Amino acid sequence: MSGRFRVGAALAGVVVLTAGGLVAANWATAETRTKTGAQAAAKTTEDPLLAETLEAQLRSDAGVVGSYYDDAGELIVAVSDLSTAALVRQIGAIPHLVKYTADQLNAVQGELNRLATTSSAGKVRSWYVDPVSGTVVVSVPEKARDSITQRFLSRAQAKGDRVTIRRVAGAIRLTADDFGLRGGVQVDKNTGYVCSLGFNARTRKGNRIFLTAGHCTSGKPSFSRNGYVLGNTYTSSFPGNDFGSVGVIEGWDQQGYVEGWGNGNVAVKGIADATVGSTLCKSGKSTGWTCGRIVARNVTVNYGNNRVVRGLFQHTACVETGDSGGANMTGGYAQGITSGAALIDGQCLEKHGRTNESYSQPIAEVLQATKSRLILAN
Repeated sequence: MSGRFRVGAALAGVVVLTAGGLVAANWATAETRTKTGAQAAAKTTEDPLLAETLEAQLRSDAGVVGSYYDDAGELIVAVSDLSTAALVRQIGAIPHLVKYTADQLNAVQGELNRLATTSSAGKVRSWYVDPVSGTVVVSVPEKARDSITQRFLSRAQAKGDRVTIRRVAGAIRLTADDFGLRGGVQVDKNTGYVCSLGFNARTRKGNRIFLTAGHCTSGKPSFSRNGYVLGNTYTSSFPGNDFGSVGVIEGWDQQGYVEGWGNGNVAVKGIADATVGSTLCKSGKSTGWTCGRIVARNVTVNYGNNRVVRGLFQHTACVETGDSGGANMTGGYAQGITSGAALIDGQCLEKHGRTNESYSQPIAEVLQATKSRLILAN
């Protein structure tokens, strides 16, 4: 490859969640997924697998901190040394030199993870390694001044300029409330508790399941839609992770699409790994089809009451109560499952003049843990 990578404007259209069995691309490496999904990706204005392929080429280089798309659509790779910067230029991307290595920043995040799980993070909302600033970004509510929060912040600030503290608005919460068989539709937990369906899948043993948020399946034995039984909870992982699977009884037509909520349905063509700056759209029962950009990956989120979830990605699409478990897509590629969001008076932040702050569980980890693969569009 030569020259610079460039992407177009934000994607138009809607994503439709799919159910059912995976094809090989769901389990494949980044390189294989790029090959099998090339034709579908070419039909979008943004290739969600481009940065993933680049990172695969550079993965063995300790100088790579991460990658992201900037506002101009250029693919940037954060590096910690000049030799890696030269390699990035040779491959055709743009290097961005930062002060600390990935190992140094990951060590800081790991220490904060341990503090949160063995003690408490107080009201601190989230923390992650940010390739844009080259630091670990720690987000905390504007008015949080209690002693437990301050203790956590003091431990973070002791790391000096390896950490950036950001004061943020809204209250972070899980967004379960409503659920349903195409991605993004409502499914009910037979307890008056509602979420959204993520993706249809099949296990390696051939069992029919759908994927949703783990806080939706936790302690909930069965699900229904419009009063009709869907099936029983198959697996559940929350906190730590936030994903679960539900068995689907015969009679339900599992589709490889995501509900577009008036914008048409989007076929699920494969999976992708979240890249900072990429376009992302989510489908959910409460807010329908909303779009934004991926802000961060491998984010640790504190939902309070010792419910800490690691490895989420953060984005700016509107998410509200009832959207939990819904599908997250870039073009025709599944990115993840809605976990939670920062809300003001129950509304996403954009309705109060601020940038949305929403969180999702990456799809690849879900498929690996449940030994399943997505049902793709025909």
